[in-house]
Amino acid sequence: MVTAVITDVHYRMSLALIRDLAQAGVRTVCCEWEGVPAPLGFASKYADETALLPGKEGPDALWNLCARLAEKEGARPALLPVGAATLAALAEERERFGRVCGLCIPAPEQLDDFNSKETVARLGEKLDIPVPRRFSPQEGEDPAAFFARLPLPCVVKPLCGEKFGLSAARRYVIARTPGQGTEAFVRFQSITNAPPMVQEYLPGGGLGCSVAAEEGRVYAALCHRRVREYPVSGGPSSCCVRIDRPDLEDCAARMVRETGYTGLAMFEFKEGADGAPRLLEVNPRVWGTFPLTRISGSGLPLLWHTLSWNRGNPDRARPLPPVSPFRPRKMQFGASDLMSAVGYLKRGRPGKALGALADLLNPAVRDGLWEWSDPKPGLMYYRSLLKKEKP
Repeated sequence: MVTAVITDVHYRMSLALIRDLAQAGVRTVCCEWEGVPAPLGFASKYADETALLPGKEGPDALWNLCARLAEKEGARPALLPVGAATLAALAEERERFGRVCGLCIPAPEQLDDFNSKETVARLGEKLDIPVPRRFSPQEGEDPAAFFARLPLPCVVKPLCGEKFGLSAARRYVIARTPGQGTEAFVRFQSITNAPPMVQEYLPGGGLGCSVAAEEGRVYAALCHRRVREYPVSGGPSSCCVRIDRPDLEDCAARMVRETGYTGLAMFEFKEGADGAPRLLEVNPRVWGTFPLTRISGSGLPLLWHTLSWNRGNPDRARPLPPVSPFRPRKMQFGASDLMSAVGYLKRGRPGKALGALADLLNPAVRDGLWEWSDPKPGLMYYRSLLKKEKP
C-alpha cells in the first residue's frame, strides 16, 4: 500500500494534490489542525482517511500519525506539507521525521534563503539572473529624504513578509509618491524590525516557474503567466495560463543547483518595460496556483509524492513518473476572478473585466477549485464566502 499524508487541507490548493494522488492509486490521509473550521480536504470524496491533529502537540501529532501508519502498513508514508508553518516545523526536524515517513522538503537554511528576498536577489546577481534594481538609503539618511530622491513609482516590501503573517496582497506596496514610500518603509520596519527592500517598479506582466527538485536537480518544471489578479491592486492570481518558457526554467534550475535545493518551489518573475523578465522572489512551498499542475496534466503532484516516498522507503523505491508533455491550459478561481472583474471595471479597465466574464463562460477554462466529479469542497468553499459577506 502506498500512502500520502497531506497536511493543512483547508487550503484550496491542497485539493489538487488530494485528487491527483487518489486518481493515481495513492491512499490519501488528509490532516488538519484542531481549531481550523471546515477543512476543504475533509469534504473531498478522494480523502480515504481524515485526521484532526491536536495543535497543542505540534509536530509530535504528525510524527505519531506517521509512526502509526508505518507500523500498520509496513512502509513509511510520504508526508506532504501544504502549509508554510507546517513545512517550517518539519524542516527543523527532518532527521527525526525521516524515521517514520518520507520527506522531500528543503533544509532549514534552504527555506530561509528562498524566503528572504534579499538573499534571492543576491543569488540572482551572483548567477547573472536579471533581478529588479535595488535602492538603499545612505548612512544616516531618514526615509523621507531617501524617497524624495528615488525614481517613482517604486516597490517597498519586507524581506520575509509571510513570516510575520502578512497576506500576499499586504506583502508589498507600490509607492507612487515620496509620502507613500516613507509610510510603507516605516510600517514594514516596525513589523519586522529590519529595513524593508526597495526596488524599481516593473510595469509588465507576472510570470512564474514552478519546480519539483531533489538535491539540486530539477525533475519537472511548469511555467505560467498571470492573466488577472485579485485584489487587482496587487494580489494572488485569479486567472493564469500555462506557458512554455525555457528561459525561466533555466533561471530556476540554476538557483536550485546553486543551493542544492530539495522540494517544491515557485520562482516569481515580472517583466520590465522592455518585456524582459526579472526574478522577484521564490515561494519554497506549495504555491497558490498549484492547481494548474493538475489542470495541465503535468503529473507534478505524483512526482513530488514519489520523490518523498522513495526517500522514506529506499528498499521499495518506485519508478519516477514520466514528465508529461507541455499543454497550454488556462485556469481561474471563479469567485476571485469574478471579484477581479468588478475591480478592473472600477479602475477603468473594461477589457480585463470582460475577459474574466468570458473565461467564466468558457468550458475550456478550468476552475482551480470546483470539479463536478468532486463538488462538496467547492460547495463548502462558496458557502463560507457567503457567510463572510453577511453583516
